Amino acid sequence: MEVKIELVLFGLSLLFLLSMLAGKASSRFGVPALLLFLGVGMMAGSDGVGIGFDDIDTAQTIGTLALCIILFSGGLDTKISEIRPVMAPGVVLATVGVFLTAITTGVLIWWISDMTTHGAGIGLVTSLLLASTMSSTDSASVFSILRSKGLQLKNNLRPMLELESGSNDPMAYILVITLIDIIKMDAAPNYWGAIGMVVVQLCIGALAGYGMGKLAVTIINRFKIDNASLYPILVFTFCILIFSTTYFLYGNGFLAVYIGGLVIGNSKFVHKRSALNFFDGLAWMFQLILFLALGLLVRPHELIPVVVPGLIISFLMIFVTRPLSVFISLLPFRKMPTKDKVYVSWVGLRGAVPIIFAIITLAEDVPGANYIFNIVFFCTLISLLVQGTSLSQFATWLGLADKPKVTRKSTEFDIEFSEDIKSVTSEITIVPKMLKHGTHLMDMPLPDNTLVVMVKRDERYFVPTGTTVLHENDKLLLITDNQEVLEETYKRLELK
Repeated sequence: MEVKIELVLFGLSLLFLLSMLAGKASSRFGVPALLLFLGVGMMAGSDGVGIGFDDIDTAQTIGTLALCIILFSGGLDTKISEIRPVMAPGVVLATVGVFLTAITTGVLIWWISDMTTHGAGIGLVTSLLLASTMSSTDSASVFSILRSKGLQLKNNLRPMLELESGSNDPMAYILVITLIDIIKMDAAPNYWGAIGMVVVQLCIGALAGYGMGKLAVTIINRFKIDNASLYPILVFTFCILIFSTTYFLYGNGFLAVYIGGLVIGNSKFVHKRSALNFFDGLAWMFQLILFLALGLLVRPHELIPVVVPGLIISFLMIFVTRPLSVFISLLPFRKMPTKDKVYVSWVGLRGAVPIIFAIITLAEDVPGANYIFNIVFFCTLISLLVQGTSLSQFATWLGLADKPKVTRKSTEFDIEFSEDIKSVTSEITIVPKMLKHGTHLMDMPLPDNTLVVMVKRDERYFVPTGTTVLHENDKLLLITDNQEVLEETYKRLELK
């Protein structure tokens, strides 16, 4: 029976709409949007509505492309000035931390495998492979949850966590590929060869990402395009080019696109703001597509037999192996407070990346791949439920949640400044108490460094002067020097 494209598009649009509504609800109930995206996919899958999706190759392609864009977007949005102070611990966590998590978790899985019926018979190498698929923190989960919640963390913790999650996938990926090769060859592990391959791929990936990022900035600035809307597409082209070129250089493409994004995002280039906004939306769209596809791929009834081993492994990773690897990795950084290390341990979020790595085991037809996939999927659900829903509260308990910046998003004035311009804009609505000092603009108790640059009254916009008479419900566009002056403005106007 031939399925018409219109029906496919109708179904996809409904799934997208449901996922976006779920994402909207997530902020109200404190549930990570990514978890709800997975839920929508599972409900629409073979055990729910009945949409069949079992194409492993397509799922792997979607996952690779999505992860490439998510990492590139994360690099674009990360300021090097913020991560420079935490570069050393972030890199150590992304390499040594991942390795220690994989080894300790793998040994414990191997040790407890005989305690569960479905886990019996798992060898050490297979246990290490299962652990390696879940050894890295997921960039999609960390970026989306930290940024969507607007969580302000003390001690530069947020940039360190984003640096770790954005750069630790290569180490996990290489571990997974190496262990798959060992299992398929049925040979004794070549540890020195594996370590050498890790170093080579990471070095090539880092150099390729940096070099092609610099090249991209040069070409973007010199390549004059009459249609300005094509510049974000040009940046997207370089994102894919960096990833694919690094693959042919035998480097790690995931590390390359993240570093390439860092280089491009921290450079000046034409139409930078529109490119950043474009990638913010694109990254969210691909997160949605990815988690929907992964939700469709899983069969919930197959998760039931892995509940017991899945809960045990989740408990071990959340409360034992992740904290152990973090504290050991950060031993050289004695000045870092213990509570900071505890919070870093808690942000060991699992998400799309472990499931993508588990899909690779399915595509490579590794013995026990279905078991690995179901365990990884179940552990991801537990991680998002337990850790993802408690990031803000846990930071508050540890005294690491900083005071959030007070700002009012502009809805009537579609104006954005370049990052190089440090001024801050805000929109306020005139209410009666603001007019108690007088109805003229000059009567408002504004700080010297705050200006009202435009007024919207009904459907009319105009530039005010000091003698402009203000009316209730007028919309004012403010511009100030910085966030501190803006907060002082809110205080004087008695805005909460």
